[in-house]
Amino acid sequence: MNDNAPLHVACLCAAWCRTCDAYVPVFEQAVAELRMLRPEVRPHWIDIEDEAELVGDYDVETFPTLVVADVAGLRFAGPLTPQPETLRRVLRAAADATGPTDAVPEARAFAARLVKR
Repeated sequence: MNDNAPLHVACLCAAWCRTCDAYVPVFEQAVAELRMLRPEVRPHWIDIEDEAELVGDYDVETFPTLVVADVAGLRFAGPLTPQPETLRRVLRAAADATGPTDAVPEARAFAARLVKR
């Protein structure tokens, strides 16, 4: 990854989801820690209903769902258990990945829209 290229970290949730409410500080803390090592990280908290056009056909079934992408492609897409260490581990692995990961086309399309936004 180009050290100056933004790494987009998106948490997809819904306003009615109480798990998401509790997850906001966990997400913010984990992203802040990652940004200390990688200032190019760009966090996004995305309500799938408020930003339905951006989410598109990506079917989010479980909250929270995390998407990590950069200009090279999608690095991670999937639901997470709402534990801080799980999030930290996934973020580190996605940030250190050497290339895009396989994913359903809808997830790759969402990631491409997120990076262009």
